[in-house]
Amino acid sequence: MQRIPEPELMDGADQARAYAEADFEAPHSMFIELLRQRLASPAPRGTVLDLGCGPADITLRFARAFPQTVLHGVDASASMLEHGRSAVERAHLAERVHLFPGYLPGAVLPHDGYDAIISNSLLHHLADPAVLWHEIRTRGRPGAAVFVMDLLRPETRAVALALRDEYATDEPAVLRNDFLNSLLAAYRPTEVREQLSAAGLQGLAVEGVSDRHFIVHGYLD
Repeated sequence: MQRIPEPELMDGADQARAYAEADFEAPHSMFIELLRQRLASPAPRGTVLDLGCGPADITLRFARAFPQTVLHGVDASASMLEHGRSAVERAHLAERVHLFPGYLPGAVLPHDGYDAIISNSLLHHLADPAVLWHEIRTRGRPGAAVFVMDLLRPETRAVALALRDEYATDEPAVLRNDFLNSLLAAYRPTEVREQLSAAGLQGLAVEGVSDRHFIVHGYLD
């Protein structure tokens, strides 16, 4: 099945609220657990950049899991960031978690070299996937840890529909539709390896981890 792109931004108020209120416990817990397993030694510390942080659920989970870190989250959606800032305040983590508006490429951020860079479900939204890998390569310091998780494009639309029905049956219609569109817009590991090679990031590993997710992980040269 050929990839079907979807819009880069998720900026509608109803859409942002649906994502902020949705239950992403399973995939977001998996993100942190897989990161612990793949990048266990040394444990992340220092200043970490979360690209496409959305309403900051993973940003906050990371901050709790790794208390030796400060988090900078960036997202182009003002609506998502509004929910994210509220979540940061409720979590009492405003001293360690800072969210910034910014469109990639070109977002203005406080640091030039981050100690680690993470991203969840941003790649499939980008009109040009090279943008993500360029941001990682240029914003991470040498030796920075990298962990990216994203959706995996199914072989057929029928499989995509089945995944939507299995994992988003009880979600609001906006989330069901977005999940299906995201599956159709996602990449496959072979495509991601080609993207990494073109970006000079061949040292990062690509690994399928579920029926709908893959991860990219490793350290910058």
